Amino acid sequence: MDSRDTCDGAENPKSSSEAESCDSVMVWNLEEAVQKQVLQIASSACGATAVLNALQALGFDVCSDVVEKCVQTRMRKNDAPLIEYLISRSVAGATHQQLIEGAEKASEGRVTGRFFSFYPERNVDLTTWLASWMKKGAVAVATMNMQIAVPEGEGIPDAWHHQMIFGVDSEGIYMTNPLEIERSSLVKQRLCSESQLLIRKQDIMSRLAGDPDFSLLKETVDCSKWEELDVVGQINRMVSGDIAPDDVSHLSYVVIPAAYRSGVTLFAWRHSDLTKELLLTPDLPLLNNQQS
Repeated sequence: MDSRDTCDGAENPKSSSEAESCDSVMVWNLEEAVQKQVLQIASSACGATAVLNALQALGFDVCSDVVEKCVQTRMRKNDAPLIEYLISRSVAGATHQQLIEGAEKASEGRVTGRFFSFYPERNVDLTTWLASWMKKGAVAVATMNMQIAVPEGEGIPDAWHHQMIFGVDSEGIYMTNPLEIERSSLVKQRLCSESQLLIRKQDIMSRLAGDPDFSLLKETVDCSKWEELDVVGQINRMVSGDIAPDDVSHLSYVVIPAAYRSGVTLFAWRHSDLTKELLLTPDLPLLNNQQS
């Protein structure tokens, strides 16, 4: 199977009983997923879309407009000058906290979520861990850096992505928007990422008019992160072409801080034993005693 196997049909769908027999767990089988999944509801709204799918998987019926309003997706300022554009890119879309708050508001308090960070790398078998929670009734949403582990021959995506997980088995992780099956190892790589975003050179150069107002970066909540990444220096080196031979990647991209954290949010009905267990469960253990 390709590392990125898009399910555009419902051939050989696995029923719940079939899934159990091969040590897998399916919230929906493939046929149900084709019929029930909601695709991207608006620009930059993969988070709201994932929440909508999660609520639907939990049996909660709510319209997309309500979920989008509750998640409060933040938009890119595509027509803004360079620095304003970069600041908007660092927060565009939604964080896991917005997804949790959005699900709670859209469900009128009946659904809640718990986020588990996967960065720094965690000592966990992703498939087994997901299966254990999904068997208990939790619905998972992955927050992934899609700019990591890009298959050979494919271009680097332009954003992070939220996807609802509707199943796991020996083949991989089954996800919505788009409907696809990914290898567990690949998904885990994308779940383990620093909070950073690559901005393409053309998006920098096309907005570079006059002298950029770099002082705006000092007004951001995470101004220290912009300094740590030396975003100003990156831009100046990209413009001048003064790039070291071992740093050619910066000819094509500028790295900026991102508001998102990579990991998995598990959603469940608020007044349930499952939610009590989720909230009491410790964070996933770090691999090799890494520091958070």
